Amino acid sequence: MCEITMAIASVNPATGELLRTFEPLSDFQIDEKIQAAAATFAEFRQLTFADRGRMMSRAAEILEAEKEALGRLMTTEMGKTLASAIAEAAKCATACRYYAENAERMLADEEVATSASRSYIRYQPLGVILAVMPWNFPFWQVFRFIAPGLMAGNVGLLKHASNVPQCALKIEEILQRAGFPEGAFQTLLIGAQQVDRVLANPSIAAATLTGSESAGIQVGMTAARNIKKVVLELGGSDPFIVMPSADLPDAIATAVKARVINNGQSCIAAKRFIVAQQIAEEFERGFVQAMQALNIGDPADPSTDLGPLASAEAVKWLDADVKKTIAAGARVLTGGKPVDRAGSFYAPTVLTDIPENSPAYREELFGPVASVFRVKDIDQAIRVANDTRFGLGASAWTNDPVERERFANELEAGMVFINQMVASDTRIPFGGVKSSGHGRELGVHGIREFVNAKTVWIK
Repeated sequence: MCEITMAIASVNPATGELLRTFEPLSDFQIDEKIQAAAATFAEFRQLTFADRGRMMSRAAEILEAEKEALGRLMTTEMGKTLASAIAEAAKCATACRYYAENAERMLADEEVATSASRSYIRYQPLGVILAVMPWNFPFWQVFRFIAPGLMAGNVGLLKHASNVPQCALKIEEILQRAGFPEGAFQTLLIGAQQVDRVLANPSIAAATLTGSESAGIQVGMTAARNIKKVVLELGGSDPFIVMPSADLPDAIATAVKARVINNGQSCIAAKRFIVAQQIAEEFERGFVQAMQALNIGDPADPSTDLGPLASAEAVKWLDADVKKTIAAGARVLTGGKPVDRAGSFYAPTVLTDIPENSPAYREELFGPVASVFRVKDIDQAIRVANDTRFGLGASAWTNDPVERERFANELEAGMVFINQMVASDTRIPFGGVKSSGHGRELGVHGIREFVNAKTVWIK
């Protein structure tokens, strides 16, 4: 994932207009918020699941009732299309309801048959959890942490990306309006350089981070020095494999959506399109035509298919990777450069003949740039798919049962979707392997990441 470094400020990426700036918290202010969180945890953990569930259900009601306004805020701050932003707010509501309804069952005492008269596992909250979250899904990334976190009895501190401060503050407001105590969830308007100090504070029990590899390494090292658990989701270079038996029109239509979702800025967006030689010509022709047909423009306009990248800096980094790939010998089938207009726009791009020594071969290009590879058979498809240090998601398109089983078993990824694009779903675990990080969000695995699985043995 591309890491945006800037002052804490809202800048409309569709226009470049500076909307608001914010002063980072002082060390004293940060310590006050940490102390408030720790004090709140002592009481909050004692609430029943029913009490916490009522608050979480109220948060869902607010998200649904105000999804249009919340969507406009997301669109203005980071440039996603308005329809996708409204859908994001609604998706957050589903996560709130899911954990409000299921947390008690997921964390119920688990009986274990032993020689004891009774032995069981009791799941208890850890305490204050620091969340370091990215800008690309400014509400969803936070709620998929905080919905299970609060329902488990933990409290949260959010260090959001510096270009979405208004989204960060709005989430805090929503949770307080829902009835959560003020110290149960607090936004820390701080820079990246202040994260280590927060994580080292003895009152912080653990951390979760979604972001770049460099950010994950830094947070992981600090957590290790302080013997604290950390969950990391560090992006991916997800393969999208198309075999001869696939429904090709469906695969092509989904390939376009999977590459340009969120304006191409999604960790689980398909990046590398690995296509069987027999159908490669037809796939490339349809894929390029569909990419060229995308309507680029104002993300608030309902007719827009592709909005801007989150910042001018993101465009610069993406264009540099594309230029390096082309210089190494790749061919451009369409796009390959920024759009000549105001705002942070990049043309939908398809590259092929990708050299191994170029960024597009293995890296995560964070924007609407697709790399197409031709392979002779399933063995080569799996080798190319796994030939990256990342392992977040993978999508494979085939109607051959043997191929489906091989992809499910042999692709090195935390998530494998057959005949569908990779997506997050509240009910199933989300996360990766290799350099994509460790730990899981969502599902029962997500809520159990930040609890103490306490063994109780009674003789």
